[in-house]
Amino acid sequence: MRIRDLLAAESIELNGSAAGKQDVLNKMVDLMAKSGKIRDVETYRKGVFAREEEGTTGIGEGIAIPHCKSDAVKAPGLAAMVVKDGVEFDALDGAPVNLLFLIAAPNTEDNVHLEVLSKLSVLLMDENFTNGLKNAKTVDEFLKVIDDAESAKDEDEKEDETGAKYKVLAVTGCPTGIAHTYMAAESLEKHAAEMGITIKVETRGSGGAKHVLTDEEIAGATAIIVAADTKVPMDRFDGKKVIECKVADGINKAEQLLNRAVAGDAPVYHAAEGSRKEEKAEGGSTAHMIYTHLMSGVSHMLPFVIGGGIMTAIAFLIDTLMGYGATGGSAFGSCTPLSAFFKYAGGLAMGLMVPVLAGYIAYSIADRPGLAVGFTGGLLASSGNALVTGYNWADSTTGFQKFIADFAFQGANGGNTVSGFLGGILAGFLAGFIVLFLKKVFSKLPASLDGIKPTLIYPLLGILIISILMCFIFNPLIGLINTGLSNGLTAISDAGYITVLGLLLGAMMAIDMGGPINKAAYVFGTGVLATASQMLEKGAQPGDPAVQACYIAMAAIMVGGMVPPIGIALACQFFPKKFTKEEREAGPTNFIMGLAFITERGSKVSNFVMGASFITEGAIPFAAADPLHVIPCTLIGAGVAGFLSALFKCTLMAPHGGIFVFATVGHPLLYILAWAVGSVITAVLLGLIKKDVK
Repeated sequence: MRIRDLLAAESIELNGSAAGKQDVLNKMVDLMAKSGKIRDVETYRKGVFAREEEGTTGIGEGIAIPHCKSDAVKAPGLAAMVVKDGVEFDALDGAPVNLLFLIAAPNTEDNVHLEVLSKLSVLLMDENFTNGLKNAKTVDEFLKVIDDAESAKDEDEKEDETGAKYKVLAVTGCPTGIAHTYMAAESLEKHAAEMGITIKVETRGSGGAKHVLTDEEIAGATAIIVAADTKVPMDRFDGKKVIECKVADGINKAEQLLNRAVAGDAPVYHAAEGSRKEEKAEGGSTAHMIYTHLMSGVSHMLPFVIGGGIMTAIAFLIDTLMGYGATGGSAFGSCTPLSAFFKYAGGLAMGLMVPVLAGYIAYSIADRPGLAVGFTGGLLASSGNALVTGYNWADSTTGFQKFIADFAFQGANGGNTVSGFLGGILAGFLAGFIVLFLKKVFSKLPASLDGIKPTLIYPLLGILIISILMCFIFNPLIGLINTGLSNGLTAISDAGYITVLGLLLGAMMAIDMGGPINKAAYVFGTGVLATASQMLEKGAQPGDPAVQACYIAMAAIMVGGMVPPIGIALACQFFPKKFTKEEREAGPTNFIMGLAFITERGSKVSNFVMGASFITEGAIPFAAADPLHVIPCTLIGAGVAGFLSALFKCTLMAPHGGIFVFATVGHPLLYILAWAVGSVITAVLLGLIKKDVK
C-alpha cells in the first residue's frame, strides 16, 4: 500500500481558505467525507476535534497533521489542503499553518496503513518535499510530488540494510502512535545525518514496535534518547546514559538532544530503580493523579471481576434451576458438581480482584517495584486477620499482647478484620508510596548494590511495612467500617430506603457515561458484590436482607447503565426533528448497545462486536453535542429505572453482561419493566426539551 492508495483526488484542496482552526478542521473533515471512507461523518468529526483537544497537531514549519482513529472510519484515508495565506492553528512554533494532511484510521487490528502514514509523516520533514506540495498547480502535480518522494524513500530504505554500529540510539512514541512518533524519528535521523552521527531509531506506533533496538546495539551506543509520551520498555537500558523527553522535543529539539547524547550529558539509567517519567500534566491536580492511579488498578481488576463474577452467577443460576434456590443455604452455588465447578473457578478469579486492584495502583505510583508490595497488601485486605486467631499469643489475656490481640484480631473469635475492597484501595496507595519512600531512603547506596534493591530491599521491607500497617491498623479499622456498611445496607433495606439508593446509583450511571461518576457507581457495585460473597462465606443465607441489599444495588447500577442508549434510540425514532441525519442513522444502533449494556460511541460494526459487553460510554456523541438537554434526560430516566428496580427488589448476582445475565436477575419481568419505563421517560423528555435541528 502506498500513500496514493490513501489519498483520493477529490479529497485534495490546493486553494483552501479558513477563518480559523475550527473552520479549517471542519473543511478537512468535509474533504475526507468526499473520499467515501467515512461511515459516520459527525462521529469522525467529533473524534478529530477530541484528538485536537488533547494537544495540537500543528507540528510547526507551517504543517499540521490532524488525525483520528475511530470506528466511524471504513477504510484508511488521507485528505490534504493547501492554505496559501496560512491559518492560525495553535502550532507548536506559533506560526500559521499552510499545509494540512488529515488522517483517517479505522479502529481495527489491521494496521498496515500506519506504515504508509508514518512514511508521509517522515516525508513532511523534508523542506523540498513540502515546498513542492505547497507550490503544486494541479492535483496531479501534487500527487506526483508525493509519488516521486515516496519512491526515493523506498530506495533509501532498501539500501539501509547495513549492520553498522550506531553511536546514538533513540526510541520515539506518542499515545496515538500515528504521526508524532514517526516525525520525531525522522527529525532525529535528519539532524543526525547533518551532524555526521550514526543513529538508529525504534518507533513504537499503533502498528507495534519497528526497528527494535538489539542488545548489541544498546551495548555499543554512547547514549539513548527516549522521546516518548507513552510507556517504553526501559529495563534494557540499565547502566546506559539515557535522555528522557517529550516526543515533541524529538521533533523540535533534535539537534540539542543529539549534542547532549554525543557529549554524554545524560544521567545513567538504573533499571533497579524502576524510574520513569512522572511529569505532572499542565493544569493537573492531586485529585486527578489519585484518580489516574485508582483507574489503573480498576482497569486491571475488571477482567477478573467480569469473568469471575459471571461464572459465579452461572453457578447460582444452575442451582436455582435445580431447585436449590431456597434450600441450598450457605452451599448455594455449589449444590451440584457443575455449579460447584463454576463457583470454584469464578471464586478464584474474583478472589484476585482486590490483590490485582492494589497491585496495579502501586504499580502506577512506583512502577514495577510496587507490584509485589501492592499484591501482598491487597491479599491481606481480602484475607483479613482471622487466619492467625488460633495462634497462642493471639489469645493472650495480659498486657500489650492482649491489647494487640483484641484490636487486631478482635478476640478469640477473630471478628471481622477483612478490609476487602476499601482496604485494597488503601493498600495499593500505601504500597506505592512505601516503595517511593524506600527508593529515596536507599538512593545513596553504592551503585554496586543497585541490583539488590528491586529483588531484596524493596520487596522485603515493603512487604514487612505493608503487612504491619494492614494487619495491625487498617484491617481492623476498615473491617469495622465494612461491618457498619453491611449493617447499614440491612437497615436501609429494612427501612425501605433501598429505593433511594437505587435511584442514586441509577442516576450516577447516566451522568457522565464512562467518566468518574459512572465508574464510581460501578466500583461500588463490585464492592458490595464482594461484601455479599464474604457474608455468604461466613454463613449468611442468600435471602438475608443484607445480602439481598447488595444484589439490589448491583441490579440498579446495571439497569441505570442500560437506559441511556435505549432512551436515545427511541427518541431518534419518535422525534426525528430533534436529531441530525447522522444521529438518526446511528440512533437505532443504540438498541443493540442498550440490550448489551453498551453506551460506547462508534460504528455499527463495533457495536455488534461489543454487543455482549457491559460498558457505559455510548450516548456520549449525543451528550457531547447537546449536554444541557441530553444529560438531564438520561439522568432522570436512569434514576427512575434504578428506583423502580430497587422498589421491585430486583437482584443481580453478576457484575456485568446486560441481557446475557438476565437469567440470574431476581424478578426479571419487573426488571425489564423498570428498564422500559426509564428508557421511555428519557425518550419523552428528549422529545419535549431538545430543540429541533435546523
